[in-house]
Amino acid sequence: MNYERFVRLRRPAWETFDREIERARRRPHTLLYGDLERLALQYRLILHDHALAAARFPGTAAARQLATLALLGTHWLQRERGGGAGLRCFFNRTFPLAFRRQLPALLVMLALFGCSGLLGLFLATARPSLGTAFLGPTAMEGLREGRMWTKAVFSVVPPSVASSAIATNNMGVAITAWAGGAAAGLGALYVTVMNGFMLGAVFGVTAHFGLAGTLAAFIAAHGPLEITLILVTAAAGVSMGRAVVEATDQPRREALREAGRDATVVLTGCLPWFVLLGVVEAFLSPLEALPAVFKAVLGLVLLLLFLTAAINPSLPKESR
Repeated sequence: MNYERFVRLRRPAWETFDREIERARRRPHTLLYGDLERLALQYRLILHDHALAAARFPGTAAARQLATLALLGTHWLQRERGGGAGLRCFFNRTFPLAFRRQLPALLVMLALFGCSGLLGLFLATARPSLGTAFLGPTAMEGLREGRMWTKAVFSVVPPSVASSAIATNNMGVAITAWAGGAAAGLGALYVTVMNGFMLGAVFGVTAHFGLAGTLAAFIAAHGPLEITLILVTAAAGVSMGRAVVEATDQPRREALREAGRDATVVLTGCLPWFVLLGVVEAFLSPLEALPAVFKAVLGLVLLLLFLTAAINPSLPKESR
């Protein structure tokens, strides 16, 4: 092969690699696994052409261009990333991609939560004494006197202590739902159904005593995101359980490993939000001076912030 034919045939591939590696350098967070595999293949072809040009056409413009491209590819594809970049990559890319893969299971969890909540609301409305099983006799006595149990709790426990306890408790519920996936997803389903039933039952009981509006105002700031986080971690657990029982062409061990990796990523990405919710629930939710509308708007903003961070609309769709 002469020099002119070599350049004519191979230059389009060199220019394509030059464009792709420049895009990867400028916007690394937009790259998917398929993009990296394609870049790696192009890089190997560049190395092949570089060796050929260095041996047969040394000192030519093509040889110099290929040497530059080989260095660029080597630097970008083989460089080490720092810990800060890794953390940024986790929340900008790894967590959103894993979250997206849980969306079908999340819709199922949402439906189960809603149905169980309606069942609890119906039963507690018909039989208010059901509230004793969830709230206890002291709280029920307070409701009969027109007092919410939350007021007594937060008047005794300092907000800083309550914040830590709330975050720890919510994380415990989320981890239980997540770990319940190992039992063929049954544990995650149980947590979802029970939490929905309890919430519906508590609303039914407070409605019987005319305090449902007070309860809604109390949970408006933290409730939407808290419920969403629990359902997300439960969905991750169900995905693990599905990998255990579902028969596919993929080896079960490999399917379970992939589902477990995604579930762990989702749980890790959700835990910091529980800390924020603990602060909101301990410091802002009990404040009666804050208008209910303000709390509702805050709850909606927190939920939208989480969903935006979890979905990351700027991230392209994953190529499967």
